[in-house]
Amino acid sequence: MSLNLLPHPASQQSTGRTFRRWRGFLRSNGVLATGVFFSAFLFAGLIFYTTFISPRGSLWRRPLGWHDLPQLDPNSPEYVDARPKYTFPSPSLSLIPPSPSPSPSPPPPSESDELTLEQIRDIVARTRGFFSRDYSLGLGWNNMRYIIDAALLQADLLNRTLVLPSYVYARACEYNITVCADYATMVNKGDAIGWDEWRELPIEQQMGFRIPISVMINIPHLRKRHPVITASDYLRLHGQDPESESSSGYWPRDWYHSQANVFETDKTKLPSLFVIENTGMTLERQPRRLHPPAMKRRGKWERYPTLESGGYWPPMEPTELSVRLASAMGEGKAIMEWNTAKYVLASAKVVERVLNAHGWEVLHTFASTLGMEYAKTVVQSIKEVAHRSSIRGFKDDYYRVDADVVILAGETHLGRKPGAMRFTGPRARANYASMVVHGIVPPRWVFDLGEILASRMRELVDGRLWMGAHMRRGDFVRLSWAMELSPQAHVLRVKNRLQAGRTVVEHLGNLTTYDLDGVTPDLEQTTLALPLPDDPFYVATDERDPTARQAIADGGAVFISDLLTKEDRRRFGWPLMVTDVLALVEQRLLVHSVFFYGHAMSSLAGVITNMRAARGADPRTMLID
Repeated sequence: MSLNLLPHPASQQSTGRTFRRWRGFLRSNGVLATGVFFSAFLFAGLIFYTTFISPRGSLWRRPLGWHDLPQLDPNSPEYVDARPKYTFPSPSLSLIPPSPSPSPSPPPPSESDELTLEQIRDIVARTRGFFSRDYSLGLGWNNMRYIIDAALLQADLLNRTLVLPSYVYARACEYNITVCADYATMVNKGDAIGWDEWRELPIEQQMGFRIPISVMINIPHLRKRHPVITASDYLRLHGQDPESESSSGYWPRDWYHSQANVFETDKTKLPSLFVIENTGMTLERQPRRLHPPAMKRRGKWERYPTLESGGYWPPMEPTELSVRLASAMGEGKAIMEWNTAKYVLASAKVVERVLNAHGWEVLHTFASTLGMEYAKTVVQSIKEVAHRSSIRGFKDDYYRVDADVVILAGETHLGRKPGAMRFTGPRARANYASMVVHGIVPPRWVFDLGEILASRMRELVDGRLWMGAHMRRGDFVRLSWAMELSPQAHVLRVKNRLQAGRTVVEHLGNLTTYDLDGVTPDLEQTTLALPLPDDPFYVATDERDPTARQAIADGGAVFISDLLTKEDRRRFGWPLMVTDVLALVEQRLLVHSVFFYGHAMSSLAGVITNMRAARGADPRTMLID
């Protein structure tokens, strides 16, 4: 290349002459020189204030807007609560400029989840304070979503504002990890979480990406059902740096309580803390929403005389029938299946009345998937039985706590039922299921892209109905949890299950739905032609080995990379490069399949089942094994 085509470097000699000319000019004009000096000083001070000191936070440090598209309307009325409110102190004059006529803060805009300090204050003021927990950020997104489901229920029972983590960790990038690192903060998962699970893997598999939670959940939509803020909102409200948020999801008992609320005039008044320790949430003591009055009367429940919250069941002499029930339940268990209780009481005319008379209560919850609690579906209700003495009322125990912050300590997710507790009655159980399927949803753009990809899938099968499956591989192959270890055997298993599903669809007859409030049958199941035996089928998978993917594709599978276009990637942006975000889109896509097959040990199968149930899919059009 000719050197004449390159820009000439700036001449140091010319620059020096220019500066000397300006210096001479300013020396001869003293007033002007003084003005220039003070103007520069004021401008630099303004930059420093807006960036580091302003109580409203720097606009330059705010995250990019994720919600370019309109948000969903809620599927049920907003909660109206007349319970006691959390009162904030008057604003501090040293932090918030005084106003001659203060007025309520406007609601947060629907296109963004970024809140002002005043808006955070107003959200919390309608509740009794904050509720949070030690979040297990080392788990994958769908398990984190189940934890958030339960946390929302717990916060609602205590009438407290739920504090969510500001971000979650995505485990993989669709490209070289350095590409995703240009758009999302890359961390070593073991270092960030404090787990050693990934230490022996290649370094690129040890890395993860910090993704704002607003990319995964439609936060403004969720706020229409329950007061919610993020940990960074909490920190800003207490005058702390949002970047100091705990990287593991653990709630720091000291740091998060080391500074007063910015609206507090008494800066020595730090936020008080009450910790719900894990010992009261073990499987031996089954938490329940609230002891209903009839149960309290039956068991003669008493409050602790010296404590502000909680109570106890006085001991009762076990009857012969109670001993028989306990024996049927088995040693070390606290819960009995409803059918087992009915068998023991086969001679009783009114089973529940007999149970109550002998110290036992009926609980309401959701059916397990093949006896396991990985999927956590909320689409099939069941009854269980427990001895009254083993039951704790979550609201009875903790609603009266008057600390500013209540947190649930430790791990309470694995092996638990949806919501991490049983329910008082069928109405409470149904309300929780409705919140799960209608309240916690991804951003609007995920719905839109899912619809687009579903239409392209229909085009691939000439306008007919199509079927889909989830093939969990990745770490499941490494742990020998995959349904089949080789990709050839795995895709053959999928094809066999889908072939059986095609027969089911052919003989559906009258459509039914799962037991969810406000759900009607999805009529698309009856308006399009049935799948043909040789039609391609959609597969969502975390398999990334090119040879294995080719084997799956040779079996007739279609991947999301086959459906996405460059226009889609430009329109919906960089989140599509992150595997965990892409999985959200795949979940919405599989909602449209006429038949779905998944793995009982995968949390993703449970999320898809819940989504399909909310859309009105017939229960017979899903197979989880």
